[in-house]
Amino acid sequence: MLLTSLRIAIKALKAHKLRTALTMLGMTIGVAAVITMFALGSGAQQTVSDDIQSSGTTLINVRAGNYTRGGEESNIGSGLGAANTLSTGDAAEIAKIDGVRYIAPGVKMKGWVYAGESKAYASVHGTDSTFPSIHTVGMASGKFFKAGAVASAEPVAVLGPGLSDRLFPDGNAVGQTVQIRGTAFRVAGVLSTSDDEQSESAYLPYPVLQKLLGITHLHLIAVCAKQAGETTRIAAELQVLLRKRHRLDTADALDRVKRTGLGGDQMPHTGMGLATPDDFTIKTQAAEALTKGLYTSVAAFVLANMPKVDQVNMQEMAGTLNRAGSTMTAMLAATATISLIVGGIGIMNIMLVSVTERTREIGIRRAVGARSAHVLMQFLVEAMTLGLFGGVIGILLGFLAAFSVTQLLEWPASVSFSAIALSVGISASVGVFFGFYPARRASRLHPIDALRHE
Repeated sequence: MLLTSLRIAIKALKAHKLRTALTMLGMTIGVAAVITMFALGSGAQQTVSDDIQSSGTTLINVRAGNYTRGGEESNIGSGLGAANTLSTGDAAEIAKIDGVRYIAPGVKMKGWVYAGESKAYASVHGTDSTFPSIHTVGMASGKFFKAGAVASAEPVAVLGPGLSDRLFPDGNAVGQTVQIRGTAFRVAGVLSTSDDEQSESAYLPYPVLQKLLGITHLHLIAVCAKQAGETTRIAAELQVLLRKRHRLDTADALDRVKRTGLGGDQMPHTGMGLATPDDFTIKTQAAEALTKGLYTSVAAFVLANMPKVDQVNMQEMAGTLNRAGSTMTAMLAATATISLIVGGIGIMNIMLVSVTERTREIGIRRAVGARSAHVLMQFLVEAMTLGLFGGVIGILLGFLAAFSVTQLLEWPASVSFSAIALSVGISASVGVFFGFYPARRASRLHPIDALRHE
């Protein structure tokens, strides 16, 4: 019965192609608007979510060596000074910690950077391709080197804007060549940053700088957490991981420290006995900002309360994210409701016209044995077909509109499969809902009155 009603509905709709097209147009525009708003709204919501979750201080710096002046009275070990134990293997293991988004192994030096007749004394940093993502910096021109350039130790460099202006006053740095320690590097790009240190620095793939310095270890590892409130927890896990990898909790390590003859109180006097101090330093960006310029004992008190600060940050961010999500959902729901009502009214209107035009046809069907339920089914299927076909076309147009806006305005867009399935279901449901009254009106026509209709 349903298939028969569908064939009849398609035949009836083909009989008036222009009217059918105009009727579907209302539903098409409505669904296209819903899909477009859903795509752009979901993309914007995800962007807001990422910004909120990454807002604040997500950077954790792991530096080789450890020294704390004045830490004796706070029971803080002074550490082992300079160390060459931080490795790329450590960086690979750090990347596996839950909550870590990016890592960037690093080495650094200070030296002369030459460009033809120009030269500048600057900081040279060996880093990874994830540097722009970790430090949220853009590019004024050119591009930052990719992971492939790091893996192949390609001789490329990225300059800070200040250093670029000093070496290339004409502003055409990209594609030029600079010399660092007798090695030529092609300038791949120039950073866009307001940080003074970054502005006066040059950045190379870290394996290249390791080779120039003749070392295999790292000076630092920059770690970026997914959420600001996770940094203290990740920093604690980092310490446990690195102490285990550097075998600092063994008797051999403790004996080695005792034999070094390091001055000062190198090991904290805890109630649990002596422990080998770290040969690395881990500090979150928040901890560095909060303890900058403070005496060690005061800094120790601040650091002891860092987990509470993170907890407050997480609660605030969760509340903000929920409010943003609710606002976005309400906006999408309002847009969808208005658009679909407009399309549904168009279907109801044309179905009422169709019932009036086909009253005699209905009378003939009833006269040859069709029941009210059959007539009701016929017109419901016709209304549902209008809504479904209009909805499918609307989904395609919505995708096209969302893609166009993304390309033209660089606005993020995201549509899930569930959203598409929901749109198809809503299109059919709207057709049935707004087609029910005309279909019910047709099914309740008296056969004799219908046959007499001119």
